Amino acid sequence: MKPKNKPIQICTNCIMDSTDETIQFDENGRCDYCANYYNNILPNWNNSEADEVKILPVLEKIKKEGKNKDHDCIIGISGGLDSSYLVHLAVTKWGMRPLLYHVDAGWNSDVSTHNIRCLVDKLGLDLYTDVINWEEMKDLQRAFFKSQVPDIDTPQDLVFFSSLYNYCAKNKIKYILTGGNFSTECVREPLHWGAYYQTDMKYVNDIHSKFGTRKLKTFPTCDIFKYKIQYRFVNGIRVVKPLDHTRFIKKEAEDLLEKEYGWQRYKHKHHESRFTRWFEAFWLREKFGFDKRKNHLSSLVLTGQMSREDALKRVSEPELPADELKSETEYVAKKLGFRMDELMGYFNGPNKTFHDYKNNYKLIQAGTKVMQMLGLEKRSFK
Repeated sequence: MKPKNKPIQICTNCIMDSTDETIQFDENGRCDYCANYYNNILPNWNNSEADEVKILPVLEKIKKEGKNKDHDCIIGISGGLDSSYLVHLAVTKWGMRPLLYHVDAGWNSDVSTHNIRCLVDKLGLDLYTDVINWEEMKDLQRAFFKSQVPDIDTPQDLVFFSSLYNYCAKNKIKYILTGGNFSTECVREPLHWGAYYQTDMKYVNDIHSKFGTRKLKTFPTCDIFKYKIQYRFVNGIRVVKPLDHTRFIKKEAEDLLEKEYGWQRYKHKHHESRFTRWFEAFWLREKFGFDKRKNHLSSLVLTGQMSREDALKRVSEPELPADELKSETEYVAKKLGFRMDELMGYFNGPNKTFHDYKNNYKLIQAGTKVMQMLGLEKRSFK
């Protein structure tokens, strides 16, 4: 159940606050997320088209290598803003020929399905959809609810990632273009806000072995070490983030997609999944006291796309109306095979963290620190 109320200190520059137990403030009340942005990200990032000179040679190399293939790269698409805008730029501006890859884990919103179809139809692109075995997906999700950790969206995150990378390895696809970016994601939520590494299979397997009821025979998985070592150095898979090297402003991108494709915007980030929307709006916020809108909107504040005042107002209000939240909770319970009293029993149960289960946290953190020292990772992971 939700921790008891404590006095909350809010950063004087963004809206991250002391509900993140790891946060640190300087003498002016500015937090370490802001310090990381100004010291490590901003000096190395230019949110403008002028910065495309850094990425164009890479894209030209990808096109050249894929000249005699059906596709020169692959893009995972959710129907959300980042991946949709990336597809638009890749095809219409940079002349890429991507294969679009979508993972259907059973929680697609109608809007996400509509948005994907709009892009595919207008741009004439090929779309591959991996439909995940629902009974296996459900079993892993139920196991995470029973574990009482905040990471109940890990099964979705794991399968989205693993399915794409396993497909690339199997089909010898070398280049993945991803919508990851600093413009809307420069502030990463702390690990304990339901954001622990989804590819720590030691953690996932421990929870499933304790609370699962069936084998995951077809469920795609990819351990973080397999991804970081085998897929990168043996299979030669390369991840490219073009949105970090061009102008990417959230509202401008939404307006363009809406006008050109009939794309529909979401109220907030990650709402393309009904489960993620419900999890972030209700379960994570009310059971654990963590509100991911704080880091999402802090990213927009730091990059000048939203005022701090508007961001504070936004997080002071519920994300979903009470009647919609009630119906979505009932929908989630029914889809996962929980009685409402059973689901709320987990909601009111004792909160746990990834530290309560077997994991590779120390090893992964050590690797992350090396990546940061080498300048390959700018965001703060803690």
